[in-house]
Amino acid sequence: MTLAPFGARLRQALDTRGQLCVGIDPHASLLAAWGLEDSVAGLETFSRTVVEALADRVAVLKPQAAFFERFGSKGVAVLEKSVEEARAAGALVLMDAKRGDIGSTMAAYAEAFLAQGSPLFSDAVTVSPYLGFGSLRPALDLAAANGAGVFALALTSNPEGAEVQRAVGADGEPVAASVLRQLAAENAGAEPLGSFGAVVGATLADAGVDLAINGPLLAPGIGAQGATMADLPRVFGSSVRNVVPSVSRDVLKHGPSAPALRAAADRFVQEYADAVK
Repeated sequence: MTLAPFGARLRQALDTRGQLCVGIDPHASLLAAWGLEDSVAGLETFSRTVVEALADRVAVLKPQAAFFERFGSKGVAVLEKSVEEARAAGALVLMDAKRGDIGSTMAAYAEAFLAQGSPLFSDAVTVSPYLGFGSLRPALDLAAANGAGVFALALTSNPEGAEVQRAVGADGEPVAASVLRQLAAENAGAEPLGSFGAVVGATLADAGVDLAINGPLLAPGIGAQGATMADLPRVFGSSVRNVVPSVSRDVLKHGPSAPALRAAADRFVQEYADAVK
């Protein structure tokens, strides 16, 4: 199956469904809050409920792979089904796996999430560039060949991230700026949007780097971590329309009611629209 480039598909999804990514993060405390057991059965009920409630209306769903992997092969089977059903309902699936390695190992990670025919094939995957941006080449190339995308960690929402991401190299360039510059090079000439994005926290007081990468900017930190949609124009400036705001707990806490999940997602979509108009 030939897919259009991820950037083009994402731009269309954001324009038609609204700018929102909802995480699927079935951690133990959230399962308990939903009245579910911390088990494969609880995981399956949780994931199915989120997908059925939201996959036909939000632009992006972002399963966090770790919360499924902790249950072993049965949890991964639930993840595979969730990805399949979310994509069938029209949502783009961004696998939050944050993989990063070198050589054949990076290639194998890429094949797991970015090769059509893989049970876990997703529209995009998060990766870590901190073994050197060049270590991402297998993922970048396979994504391009399969109409998929990659989001590289650049300026994350956790405070510890600054230790590495704000560090300055021998050439005087901050590490995050180097990652963003190389993503921009990968996206050069792409229309209407490149397929290679960056993860940039919405909680940042000041990005302090050039975010104009002609690609999407995944913005975690909205809701429980303290950022709001109203913060996005300040943080992202002229790149704000390429932002994919990511919300997890502040949507998921409204489950297991499907109408309440949908209402929460709709509210965040409207908040984004109000913030950037």
